[in-house]
Amino acid sequence: MTITGLHHVRLSVSDIERSRAFYAELLGSEPALDMTSELSDPAAVDDPQRFFGGVVFEVGQNVLGLRPVPGAAGETFTPTRVGLDHVSLAVASRADLDAAAQRLAAAGVEHGEVIELPQQGIQVLSLQDPDDINLELTAPLPS
Repeated sequence: MTITGLHHVRLSVSDIERSRAFYAELLGSEPALDMTSELSDPAAVDDPQRFFGGVVFEVGQNVLGLRPVPGAAGETFTPTRVGLDHVSLAVASRADLDAAAQRLAAAGVEHGEVIELPQQGIQVLSLQDPDDINLELTAPLPS
């Protein structure tokens, strides 16, 4: 068996509509698949055929899914527990990071400053999603 790449990541969220709007703004696109209308049937959150009542975004060659978690209202993400630490989304350049920072600021989304990590060859813009999941936008440092 040869692993050829990462296919998708799905995040559990406490408020699917809020997270859908946040990620649409962040990614600059609407979901490729939106099953939130299925949530009128309580069984949808347990049905993989209906994507658990969630949404799916295309991110380059990969997929980012959001899954509503009933009863999670008020819960927030903790990166120090076993499981996910953060999600990093690749962009092409520093100009993309700066444009994202401007777009996020205009939308009222708090974010950090772009930091350079020379030993890793990257520059990173960090932010938190509505459930406090740490996200990074990552671009290569110029050669």
